[in-house]
Order: sequence, then structure tokens, then C-alpha cells
Amino acid sequence: MANKGILVVAVSQRGKLPPATFELIAAGRGLADALKEPLAAVVLSDKTSALADDVASRGVDKVFAVEHPSLAGFTEEVFAKAAAAVASKEGYGKILLASNVAGRALAARLSVLLKAGLACDVAEIRPDGAATRPYFSGNLVCEVQFKTPVAVITLAPMAFPRAEAGPSKAEIVPVAFDPGATKTVFAGFVPESSNEIDMGSAERIVSGGRGLGSAEGFKPLFELAHALGAAVGASRAAVDSGWIAYKNQVGLTGRSVRPKLYIAVAISGQIQHLAGMSSSGTIVAVNTDKDCPLMQLANVSVQGDYAELIPLIAAEVKKRRGTSAA
Repeated sequence: MANKGILVVAVSQRGKLPPATFELIAAGRGLADALKEPLAAVVLSDKTSALADDVASRGVDKVFAVEHPSLAGFTEEVFAKAAAAVASKEGYGKILLASNVAGRALAARLSVLLKAGLACDVAEIRPDGAATRPYFSGNLVCEVQFKTPVAVITLAPMAFPRAEAGPSKAEIVPVAFDPGATKTVFAGFVPESSNEIDMGSAERIVSGGRGLGSAEGFKPLFELAHALGAAVGASRAAVDSGWIAYKNQVGLTGRSVRPKLYIAVAISGQIQHLAGMSSSGTIVAVNTDKDCPLMQLANVSVQGDYAELIPLIAAEVKKRRGTSAA
């Protein structure tokens, strides 16, 4: 019997599901409807009740709740065993995961366990089974054809809308799980003290470049980001100068992002940076050089000194949102 149906793998981390989970459900729902196949989700956690209830209200047909103490902290070996057990027993043909650190690590193991084809950072899945993934800011698009009965696919962040919660809920099926002997053990998690929003799931990003002049130049950007509920990004030049951590770097040698709003401050827009952010929904550039590439690319270009403009913009955002300007 041919493998049919789409399975979304919902990986909990520290008791929560990342927003990308709901993007997977939206993408899976569209594909399932086009193929007239069922859409299910498997929730992996040490405590699945609330998480499974949330997923069940987002438009899936069934939720498999795999609950076990070994799923309290993420180890790809154990999570892959749990997801593979459900996928193989139920016979799903397409397995969808988020294209984040955990999702990509899990996808590789799942492809081996399920003897499945693998495609990462996919932006579109066609009903004929092919998947497309962009390179170089969408200037090159690769089509992936699967020759295996099962396909494991990680979806690019922000490439699909997030499924909203509705009044109806899908059936929730508890699944017994025994990880057996494992080679890896979850030791612990130490959170960053900054508590900043991660760029991978951010709908808004404020980025700074060489034109900021120093690490001190990022202070007004962080203030604006906090006012907007945005993540903070940076160009390679700012990272190489030691003004901000590498995890904030956007571009070919950093991270590719697709937020709804991308504010580029004092970034000229070299091709390496554009490759990582030009698929953003709305691009706003603030620069003194009106002729630089990012000012030409942006939907909204503001010529001026960031040190004067950004604090004024942050103050206005706080005023309109009714928050303190302090």
C-alpha cells in the first residue's frame, strides 16, 4: 500500500511549541486538501496535554500525542525515534518539519530511519510531489523530485502563514513510547541572559551595519526593536567588527530571514547581505547614502542620520502603542 497523508512534526522545547509549528500546519493543510489526503500532527513532549489541544484546534485531522520523560529536553536521537515510530506505523508519505536547528537535525535522522528522501529549506510543495527551494535570495530556484515512497521536508521560516486556532478540535490519540537504549543524554539548557527574540521566527527585524560606527550604535536599534517586538540583526561587517554576536548576522554567511518587516539601518546592502533578507515582506532602509543598494531595493527609503531618526521612530512607536517612552 502506498504511503499517503501528511504528518507535521511538532517539537516542543522547554514546554512550548515554536511559532514555525503553525506555519507547518498551514502548509500541510493546503497540500492535504490539494491531494485529498489526511493531515496529522505528532506532538513530542514530556507533557503533551496543552500542546496537543492547541495543535488540535489549528486545522489538522488528527493529533498523535507522544508523551515520555525522555522528551523533556531535545535530543535528536530520541525525538527521531518517536516521530519515526508514528510515521512508519501510520504510513504517512510526507513528513514536515520546521527549518530551524532542531528541525534540520531531526530531519536528517528521520530520513535515515524512514529510508526517505530529504529536502531542506523548502518554500513550496507542489501537489505532484515536487518541492522547490530558493538559493541566492530567490535568483536561483531548485526543484527537488522525490523517488522514495516517503519524503522528509523542512520548510523555510516565514514562507507560509501561521494556522490560526479555531473552535473545532481534531481527535487526539495518545501514543505509548519507549526510547530504549540511547547514546545521547540531555544534560541541560542554559538560556541567554539577553532574552532577545530569535530571528528565525521573528515577524519584524531591525538590523544594523557598518555605518553604526561601534557597538554603542546598536543601542538605539535595540530600543526600537523592543518597542516593535522585533529581533535584532546585523550585517557581516558589524559582526566582524565585534559589535554584535554572530548569531545576529544576516546574509550568505549568516542567517536567511523572511520577516514581514525588515528595517535596515546604516547597511549599504552588499550582495551577501541582500541574499539573506531580500525576500522580506516590507523593507525599510535608513541611510545617509541615497544611492546605496539597500536604499534602492527598499520599499521605503529614509535618507538621514540614524542617530537622530531611530530614537524618534522608537518614541513614536511607544507613544502609539501606549507604552512608556522611558
